[in-house]
Amino acid sequence: MGPPRRKVLATAEETLTPPDSLATNQQIARAIKATGNNIYLVEQPCKTQCLVELPARFRSTIWIKRGSYVVIDTMAQDERDNKIGGEIVNIVRDEKAWRKAAFWPKEFVKQPVVAAIDSDDEEESRVGQMPPSDDESDA
Repeated sequence: MGPPRRKVLATAEETLTPPDSLATNQQIARAIKATGNNIYLVEQPCKTQCLVELPARFRSTIWIKRGSYVVIDTMAQDERDNKIGGEIVNIVRDEKAWRKAAFWPKEFVKQPVVAAIDSDDEEESRVGQMPPSDDESDA
């Protein structure tokens, strides 16, 4: 049996809004990949990578995709003697609201989307089209 619905909704609502400020031992990091057993490889703003653990309250409630952002606490795992460099304390779900916060790292700049420019000089692509009929090829 899973956790009560009210706990799931409270956890999900907590991740929508950014806090007013971050503690000195907390920072925003980008998830690079899930390594298994609720351990994630993240990239910190200073371009260093470390392993972080997902706490039980987020497990099976909120999923972390590659490239998404999380708030990590680097002091949470100091007493343990292993390769884990921190713990995830929050997950950025509404990235637009979080980017407006003063503590958002300048290193995680939103990448502009480059649209393909259609040119009349280039031949039209035939990807996804039917092959030409016999009448069109004779003309």
